[in-house]
Amino acid sequence: MRWWDIEPVLTLEHRLFPDDAWTPGMFWSELAYARGPRATRHYTVAEAGGTLAGYAGLATAVDGTGDVQTIAVAPEYQGTGLGARLLTDLLTAATAFECHQVLLEVRVDNARAQRLYERFGFAPVGLRRGYYQPGNVDALVMRREHTGAPLPPSDPS
Repeated sequence: MRWWDIEPVLTLEHRLFPDDAWTPGMFWSELAYARGPRATRHYTVAEAGGTLAGYAGLATAVDGTGDVQTIAVAPEYQGTGLGARLLTDLLTAATAFECHQVLLEVRVDNARAQRLYERFGFAPVGLRRGYYQPGNVDALVMRREHTGAPLPPSDPS
């Protein structure tokens, strides 16, 4: 993801997450840490037919922990395996960042995403009550021991 991707990313962000969409400043802030020798972020976009189909981002910490910040797939591309490809890209970046574990939060009511994460070796480790605002929806915290390359997906999600 580069600066010129922010506008189409925001359009999709608001389409998918109208109540708790990220702001332009949040994406600019993340991209500020995505380049150079001291990069701690990895953001990517997926395009199909010249339009944005999805995007994803990973943040890392000095303790060797990666954190999936976001994965989003346009409704017309859901079920095509794009989510799995975006997650594979993030886990490949986690390997490059030498992460030993990767964490994420997922809405408790998003069973499809939870199944995707489980296929890649993520397991529930906790709950964050009221994490997603303003809807006051809980987040399931999931963790994956990260010892190298991502697991290959067995079916598209």
